[in-house]
Amino acid sequence: MTDEELKDFDVAEVITPKHPLKIDDTTLRDGEQTAGVVFANTEKLRIAKLLDKVGVDQIEAGIPAMGGDEKATIKKIAALDLNTSVLAWNRAVIPDIQESVDCGVDAVAISIAVSDIHIITKLKKDRKWVLDSLSRAVEFAKSHDLYVSVNAEDGSRAEMDFLIEFAQRAKSLGADRLRFCDTIGVLDPFQTFQVITDLTKEVDIEIEMHTHNDFGMATANALAGVKAGAMWVNTTVNGLGERAGNAALEEVVMALKYVGSVDLQYKTEMFRELSEYVARASARNVPIWKAIVGTNVFAHESGIHADGVLKNPKTYEAFSPEEVGLTRQLVLGKHSGGASISAKFKEYGIELSSEEAQAILEVVRRVAIQLKRALFDKEIMYIYHDRVEKQKQQEKEGQSR
Repeated sequence: MTDEELKDFDVAEVITPKHPLKIDDTTLRDGEQTAGVVFANTEKLRIAKLLDKVGVDQIEAGIPAMGGDEKATIKKIAALDLNTSVLAWNRAVIPDIQESVDCGVDAVAISIAVSDIHIITKLKKDRKWVLDSLSRAVEFAKSHDLYVSVNAEDGSRAEMDFLIEFAQRAKSLGADRLRFCDTIGVLDPFQTFQVITDLTKEVDIEIEMHTHNDFGMATANALAGVKAGAMWVNTTVNGLGERAGNAALEEVVMALKYVGSVDLQYKTEMFRELSEYVARASARNVPIWKAIVGTNVFAHESGIHADGVLKNPKTYEAFSPEEVGLTRQLVLGKHSGGASISAKFKEYGIELSSEEAQAILEVVRRVAIQLKRALFDKEIMYIYHDRVEKQKQQEKEGQSR
C-alpha cells in the first residue's frame, strides 16, 4: 500500500465481506493432523455434534481412504442426520473418491498440489499431469452428485497463471468451489488480498480460504481473503493443525462479528465448551492467553484496567465474556488497585472502607511479590481475617491497660 492509500485504510471495511460467508471446519481432518494428535472415534462423533450445534456450515470429517476406524467413523458422522454438510478429504484419484462415496458424505474435497516445488519435487510430475488428474477426479465425483471442493495445495506459492488455469479447469468440470491453500503460511494479509482479488476477477468460482499460522497470520489472512471475495473459510477449533496450526474457528467468527460487523449467527456462547472439549481430546491445553477463549481474555489485574471495567466493561473488553462461554475475573496481585480489592470483598458480602482496602492492598502486593503470582480468593480472605484478628487483639490489649 502507498502512503496515500494507508491514510484511507479502514480495518472494518477491509474485513467486511460483500457476500454470504460460510465456514467449513476441518478440526477432524487437518486438526487431527497436528503432530501427535489422535482423536478417539467417540470423540470425533462428539466434536462433529458440537460443531453442528455451534452452527458451522460444513464439517470436514476426515480421510476415508485411510480405511479402518477412520472410514467407519466418517460413515457414522455422515449418518448422524446433522444440519451441516459433511465433507471428506481425498487425493485426486478415483479410488479415494469411491471410498468417500461409500461413506455416504454429501461433499468431497479433491486435493492436489499446484506449486512447481510440489509438482516437480514431491509428485515428480508436470502441470499437465496435475490438470489431467484433476479432470478425472472431479468428473468421477460429479457423476455421483457430490458437492466438490477442489483444493489448490500450496496455492500461495503457485505461479499465478497456472493457478488461474487450474481454477478455470475446476470450474469447467463443474466443481463447486476452489480451496486456496496457503499451505505453509507464507503470505501476509496484503498479499492474500491481492491474490484473491486477482483470482476472483479471472474465474467465476466460489473460493475458500485455507490458511496456516506459521508466521502468526492465519486468521488475518483468512479475513483478508474474505474481503477480496472468498466466500468460505476453512477453520479449526483452537487453531489446531499441522505445524503452527490453522485459522481458529472462534477467532474468525468473533473477528468477523466485532471487527467486520458480520454476524454469522453462530452459538458463540458454546465456544469455550467446544474449545475445552477439543483441547482434552487433542491433549493440548488451551493457553490462558489464547484469543477469544483463553481465560485471561476477561481477567483483569492492573488497577487502572480493573477500575475501568468495574465502571464500564467496554473500557477494556471488546465483547462480553458470556458471548463465548466465559466469565469475568478480577485477579488480585502486584498490579491491583483499591477498587479491585473493594469489588472482590463485595462478592463475599463484605464492605470495606477506603482505608481498609488500601491496607489490605499493601499486604496483597507484598505477598504477591513473595509468591511470584496473583493470590487466590482464600489467600485474600486469610489476609482479611488476619487483619481483623490483629485489630481485635490490639483492642483487647488496649482495654486491659
